[in-house]
Amino acid sequence: MKFVDEATIEVIAGKGGNGAASFRREKFIPKGGPDGGDGGRGGSVYAIADRNINTLIDYRYARLHRGKNGENGRGSDQYGAAAPDITLRVPVGTTILDAETGELLFDLDRHNEKVTLAAGGAGGLGNLHFKSSTNRAPKQFTPGQDGEQRKLRLELKVLADVGLLGLPNAGKSTLISKVSNARPKIADYPFTTLHPNLGVVRTSPSRSFVIADIPGLIEGASEGAGLGHLFLRHLTRTRVLLHLVDVSSPDPDTDAIEQAAKDARAIVEELRLYDNDLYEKPRWLVLNKLDMVDDPEAAQERLCRALDWTGPVFSVSALTGDGTQQLIWRLQDWLDAESRKAHVEQDKADGSYVAEDPRFDETRSDTTGPDNT
Repeated sequence: MKFVDEATIEVIAGKGGNGAASFRREKFIPKGGPDGGDGGRGGSVYAIADRNINTLIDYRYARLHRGKNGENGRGSDQYGAAAPDITLRVPVGTTILDAETGELLFDLDRHNEKVTLAAGGAGGLGNLHFKSSTNRAPKQFTPGQDGEQRKLRLELKVLADVGLLGLPNAGKSTLISKVSNARPKIADYPFTTLHPNLGVVRTSPSRSFVIADIPGLIEGASEGAGLGHLFLRHLTRTRVLLHLVDVSSPDPDTDAIEQAAKDARAIVEELRLYDNDLYEKPRWLVLNKLDMVDDPEAAQERLCRALDWTGPVFSVSALTGDGTQQLIWRLQDWLDAESRKAHVEQDKADGSYVAEDPRFDETRSDTTGPDNT
């Protein structure tokens, strides 16, 4: 299936039915009085997040979604029937914005989360509502209200714990295929990744996380160069970024470390220009293609010094798998610790926090490997 992560649609809710002006007319019952019923409500348009859907492709071709009108009221106290509602199923992680103003309206990040895109119009009142002691034969009724109408832009932001970042051909697709169940296209030329790939990394039977690979960035991406800028939004939901840097160089006349440092600085600058929140997100440095480097430790030391890097750094070979297990173990421990901190903060905010016994750590028995920095 083709991956589509944005679409523009128009939603029009149904109009409410008109109220009726009617009078009861039966033999032997003179002056029966008003009996006009209300109109039915117009059909609303809803959106619901569905984890079984992973693309917005349906909304590239079905752009108009119109609810039906409610039925008009009738005599004999008969109310018009409400029109059926329309429910649009979208992937979990879809954001819904006003297409004209760009205002964020909804962010559907949970399965079965449901929101109203356009409310159906209320039905009009029949004349039976206007009867009073001074108005025994009212002829008044009200028309049904128009339904809401909106033009919306749907954008999908994939939900992942870890995001891969780097130049084209830095080895991101190879790494995600090595550590997860994802099977992206891999080739020895740039821009083989044309859309985001998600993979589940399972470190034990009860512990796992989701990793995302997006098309490689190039200098000028924040201004529209290349493909990566189209998918940078997918990294905004991640909790940590892995910045992959190719420390090998096929050109013997080029200093591989100097070139790697230059490339790394360019990617970081593109992040800053695109979104400061994304720029401030936790980021780990991953030196890739160790199998093509004579002295990996010296290469790591030189690159960290060139970048003034003081954060977590790992050296791996995505092709052979060297160093990848230590990386995913460390990621899992970090993600678990962040989740625990978030839960504690939420419990404190709710007033339900209870300090845990420090002798008990439910994740300790699942730890399958050592830390590595």
